[in-house]
Amino acid sequence: MPYTRYVALGDSQTEGLGDGDDVLGYRGWADRLAEHLARAEQGLLFANLAVRGRTAEQIRDEQLPVALELRPDLATVMAGMNDVIRPGFDAARVAGVLEDMFAALVGAGAHVVTVTFPDIGRIAPLARPLVPRVLDVNERIREAAARHGVTLVDTYPLAYVTDARMWSSDRLHASPLGHARFAAAVAHALELPGSDDTWMAPLPPLSPPGAWRAAAIEARWVATFAGPWIARRLRGRSSGDGRTAKRPLLTPVICDHGGSPTPF
Repeated sequence: MPYTRYVALGDSQTEGLGDGDDVLGYRGWADRLAEHLARAEQGLLFANLAVRGRTAEQIRDEQLPVALELRPDLATVMAGMNDVIRPGFDAARVAGVLEDMFAALVGAGAHVVTVTFPDIGRIAPLARPLVPRVLDVNERIREAAARHGVTLVDTYPLAYVTDARMWSSDRLHASPLGHARFAAAVAHALELPGSDDTWMAPLPPLSPPGAWRAAAIEARWVATFAGPWIARRLRGRSSGDGRTAKRPLLTPVICDHGGSPTPF
C-alpha cells in the first residue's frame, strides 16, 4: 500500500547517532527509509520524533501522543535498549510499554514496524551479562508484535549484525553501514519497490585482532565511552537532557544524498 505519512518513534538509533554528527546533522536508518519511501511514493511526509537517551516509557509518554496527532499511516517503533542497560530492568514492563504503543498506533490506522535487539555481548564483550535481558525482551517483543499485527524485523539471529563494521566506535550506535542495512531491512519487510533481501548477506570476513591489540581496543573503549556513560548515570544525567526531536513535524522529504538511500 502507498504510505504518505511516516512517523518514527525511538531513541538515539532512530535519531541517527553514528550516521553523521552534531555539526552537519544526523541521517540514520529512519531518514534513509524515508528517502526510500519518498522515491516510491510522491508527496511523502515524514516526522522523526526520536531523542537520544530516552527509555521506553519516556518514548511512550513524550512521543506517542505527538505521533497520534500526526495521524501516520506508517510508524516505526524502536525502544527498550536504554532500559536493558540500566539497573532495575524489567522485561515485562518494557514489553508492556512497547505493546501500549503498538496498540495505540495500530488502532489509529498505522502500519507499525518494530525490531528485536542484537546480541550486545558480541558487540561489546563487557555487556555479556546483559544478554539474558536481551533474549527475554526480544521474545516478549515478538509476542506483542504478533498479537497486534506489527511487522517485525528480527535482527538477533543474523550473525553479521554484531560485526564491528556495523557499529560506530562507541559500540552503542550503528555505523553508516549499519544504519543503511537496517533501512534496507525495513524497506524489504514493507515490500517497497527496489527493495530485496541483500541486506541479509554476510559481510566479507575480517582477520581477528591479536590478543594484545584486542585488549588495547577494549581498554580504549572503556576509557572513551563506557567510563563517561557510567559517570553520567551516577550523576543522574542522560545524553538526551535538554534535547528535542530533530524533525517534530510532518514535512516533505528531500532526497539530496543521491543514489540509493540504502547503499551497502
